[in-house]
Amino acid sequence: MALPTLGTLQSLPASDRPDLLAAPVATALAGWPRASDVAVVEIDPALADTAAMTDAYGLPLTASVNCVLVAGRRDGEERVAACLVRADTRADVNNRVKRLLDVRKASFLPMDRAVAESGMEHGGITPVGLPAGWRLLLDARVVDVEVAVVGSGVRRSKLLLPGRDLATLPGAEVVDGLAG
Repeated sequence: MALPTLGTLQSLPASDRPDLLAAPVATALAGWPRASDVAVVEIDPALADTAAMTDAYGLPLTASVNCVLVAGRRDGEERVAACLVRADTRADVNNRVKRLLDVRKASFLPMDRAVAESGMEHGGITPVGLPAGWRLLLDARVVDVEVAVVGSGVRRSKLLLPGRDLATLPGAEVVDGLAG
């Protein structure tokens, strides 16, 4: 695979830099058939948030894919989902996500819990390597991103991969209208 380039980011094969990946991400990549398409880029951890990163590295906002964690309850059962949406959109948590989870109310997972249960750092949470019991919902527009920038599990790097590959992650569900 030719390494993806985007803005001023210099990428390397993710498999060559496990030090730039959270442990669950490295483990997931080791067993994922599309792992050879995944590159990693080292960034300043102070620039891990989407707006700062896109400005600093000359990236189009439409290339950044955010992973937001949402939870709700139904009949005493908690339902958690990771929602992938392009950074120029927002997950429709109050309507679409709520209906998909079949819960009365869906809300963002508290940061401390998201970090503890994912094994990833705030600002670096990614769909690669999330707990198996969580649903993975992708807005259909994510699949069309040529080179998607997603978290690596740590704040000091990002993964670059084709958006279509995100739809091949275990349990991924592509949803029209997940974001608005």
